[in-house]
Formats: sequence, structure tokens, C-alpha cells
Amino acid sequence: MTHDSSASEAAALDAVARDDAALDATAPDAAAPVAPDVVLDLAETEDDIARERALRAGLEEFELDESDQELLGSEWTDERAEAEQALPVLAIVGRPNVGKSTLVNRILGRREAVVADKPGVTRDRVSYPAEWAGRRFMLVDTGGWETDVAGIESKVAEQAEVAISLADAVVFVVDAAVGATATDERVVELLRRSGKPVVLCANKVDGASGEADATYLWALGLGEPHPVSALHGRGTGDLLDAAVKALPATSEHGKVRPSGPRRVALVGRPNVGKSSLLNKIAGSERVVVDEVAGTTRDPVDELIELRGIPYWFVDTAGIRRRVHQTKGADFYASLRTAAAIDKAEIGVVLVDASNPLTEQDIRVIQQVVDAGRALVIAYNKWDLMDEDRRPFLEREIEKELVQIAWAPRVNLSARTGWHSERLVPAIERSLASWDRRVPTGKLNSFLGELVAAHPHPLRGGKQSRILFATQASTRPPRFVIFATGFIEAGYRRFIERRLRETFGFEGTPIEISVRVREKRRR
Repeated sequence: MTHDSSASEAAALDAVARDDAALDATAPDAAAPVAPDVVLDLAETEDDIARERALRAGLEEFELDESDQELLGSEWTDERAEAEQALPVLAIVGRPNVGKSTLVNRILGRREAVVADKPGVTRDRVSYPAEWAGRRFMLVDTGGWETDVAGIESKVAEQAEVAISLADAVVFVVDAAVGATATDERVVELLRRSGKPVVLCANKVDGASGEADATYLWALGLGEPHPVSALHGRGTGDLLDAAVKALPATSEHGKVRPSGPRRVALVGRPNVGKSSLLNKIAGSERVVVDEVAGTTRDPVDELIELRGIPYWFVDTAGIRRRVHQTKGADFYASLRTAAAIDKAEIGVVLVDASNPLTEQDIRVIQQVVDAGRALVIAYNKWDLMDEDRRPFLEREIEKELVQIAWAPRVNLSARTGWHSERLVPAIERSLASWDRRVPTGKLNSFLGELVAAHPHPLRGGKQSRILFATQASTRPPRFVIFATGFIEAGYRRFIERRLRETFGFEGTPIEISVRVREKRRR
């Protein structure tokens, strides 16, 4: 039996290797190895500094408001947050629809976990930093644990078991109105085998009659049941006191969660392979993957070290059509995805290369750009794309994504792992561009040469003159230009294109604003 298993496993690995070899043979130039970063010379010369001083002095002849003076006088700072310590882990477990996610939201004090009045909404184990009575810890929400289930439910149960094994203490949630079921008793056996401290939560106790129901849960043998109404907040303080007391002073399972590692959001429409890619990068079945579109509902954070550098990867729910056209759990999942993009520093947008680009794909990409985040476009399922599809894909990219030709493109297969390692250099380049600052003297020398070679067009017999420029901020790079008149949109795009070519702003949106200022009246 062991020999047959080994043989089948070897055959499967050979098949994957053949797939990868075939993909390498047919991949286009877009999937070629990423070139090393070009070292940019951003050092200011004496001429650059002299030009900046002269242009600043010339600005004194123009009427400047307080915001102008503040921008011109501000000192550049680039402070990175310090690392935090490893926090103890508290996992919330129980069978489906007992109110685990509602309890998580009550503990956090905000609607973070997706909640709906039906079982099976939560599927992955999702971590949130929390605090109670001055004690900080990581709170882990899990999917419902069930016995004798198949398909996606069995994968959800496996994730709940992993959450128990990686927790320092567990809150076991039981529906007091229903009482202890056979499934609850099976969970108790699992918790006993784990040897973890367990706090028993009797949820859905809205009054004195419910407290009588909660006393029956003593029979589970887990100690005192704490009567709680997660929906209304009744009794949650006593429950948290007991939970915090059960947590050890030093965590055995908590990861050091530094704020330094970059946050990478995996986004895209449903069923493009976001969760499969996260599992492949993480090297383990971190999130539930299923053929059913929309498996992921809550954003899932995972700290992964790639090429010696830690990253926070966030797997998000697939962005469907417009948010107002969704309902129920999908509606709240869409909101969580939008919030995850805002919290991230870079969005890796996955697109199904085997199917035509859709309006949803373009909207997701635009959502990342509008949020001002760095961007990488990953064309997944390359192994499923036939030869006839490739020229159509190239034409679709030229037509639909012409405005964001600056975004790095990576062709990969999350299923086989083919070229997934090329994602990291693309992420690094985009983040470096997102952080890049051009010294003021260098920027004004660049604009001086640009305007001398390609002046702004005349309009109404007048020509707008650029007086001075400075980079107001990074993440994303934002430039402010002082001018004597309106700078046309076409000329702004020309400046942006030359900025990218000269200073290597690949993979990041650029914002250019113009402040029109008039000369002081004598």
C-alpha cells in the first residue's frame, strides 16, 4: 500500500514538472526573468542645488498662501515604525452558527469579521490584534467545526483544528439555547487532546432564563460556562477576564508581528486563484481553496518570508460587480476587501489569463490605483491558456490597460507554482518606486531641461510657465508644480511619462497637482 502511494506521488510530481517545462517553453517575453533594479543616480549636483535656490528666490515675487509656505518650508522625514513583540494567541472555536464572528466583533469593538444570519459564513482562520484591560493579544476567528463533512466544510474544519494547535488558549463557544450537541462533545475531545487552556462561552444568553440553560453546559467538563450575549454585549467582560487570565505571559505560538514588513494585498475577481497563490507562496494550506467561486470572505493575513525579507500577504474576497449590487455576506466581504486594499502598501491584482479580460478585472485594477497603492498585475492560470488565446490577450492588454502600462506584469500558475518566484522582484520594484523621492534640485533641473526641449503649448497667445516643483510626499509619489497658468492634462501626462522614464517610477501611480500663482502687485 505504501509503495502504491509513493508511486502515485512520484507520478504527480513528474506531471507537475512536465507542466512547468512545457510552460517555460511556450512563455512569451513578458514572463522573462525580471531584470535587476537599475541603480538610479538621485544625488544632487552643485548645479541642481544652485538652480533650486534661484527658483525658490524667484517664487518670492508671487503671491503664496499659507499652505504653499508650509509645503516649501517642510523638512522631509521618512520614519519607519518599530517592531512589536509577539502577542499571545486566543482562538475562538465552535460549531457553525453559534456566534463566533459576532463575539469577535464584540471583543474588537467594531464590525471586522463578516457576519450573516446563516451558518458557514466564516471559512478561513483570521487573526486580529485585540486588547482587554491593558492586555494585548491576537484574536483568531475560525470557521465552524463539524464532523463527517466533505468538500469545503471539511477544509473549514481542518483550518479550525490548525487554529487550536497554534493557539495559547481557546474560547469554546456553545449555543446555550440549543445546548451541548454531539458535535460540541467531539470538539471537547479535540480540545482535551490539545492540552490548551479552554474558556467555555455559553452564547445567546439574553436574560435570566438563558442563564439557567447555560448551567447545563457544566456537563461538558470544561469548567464554568460563562453566559454571554455576543450580539448585545451581555457578559462579555467576565468572559474576557477569564480568557486573558488563561493566556500565558509569554506566547509559545504567537508570531512577532512587526509593523515594518510590507503589506501585500492579493486582489481580483472571484475564482482567479488568490488563495491558491497564497498557499503556494506560504508553502502550506494556509487558506481554504475550493472550485466554488467566492470561497474567501474575510481578509486573511499571513507573514511569509521571501528571499530573506518578511511580507504580510493578505488574501481577500473576490471583488464582484459593484458593491451595491451584492448582498448578505458577499456585500460585507466586498467592504472588507476595500478596507484591506486601503491598509495594504501594494496590490497584486490576479487576472485569469485563460479567459478574456472583463470589466471587473479593469475595475479591480483601477480600485488599487485610486487607493494610491503600488501595483503588480499577475496573469494567473497560464497553464490553462491555449496557443490561440495568447495574441488576443496581448491585444486586450494594449487596448484596455493602456493607461497603466507602467504596472509590472508577471505570468504565473498558482496551481503548479510556475514562475511564482518572479512575483517577489516585481513587488520589490513597485514598492521601491512607491517609496522613491526625487530631491528638489534634481527635480527642477529635470523639469528645466524638459520644458526647454518641449515647451507648454500656447493657448490664447499666452504660455504657462513652470516656476518651481517639489515632491510633497511618497507612497504614492505626489508632485506639486507652481506655474503662472493652467497646465493642460496632456502636458501633465507627458511630464508623468518622462518622470517614469527618468527616475524609474515603475509600478506606482504618480499624482501631479498644479498651483497657479500670480505675481504680487506692486
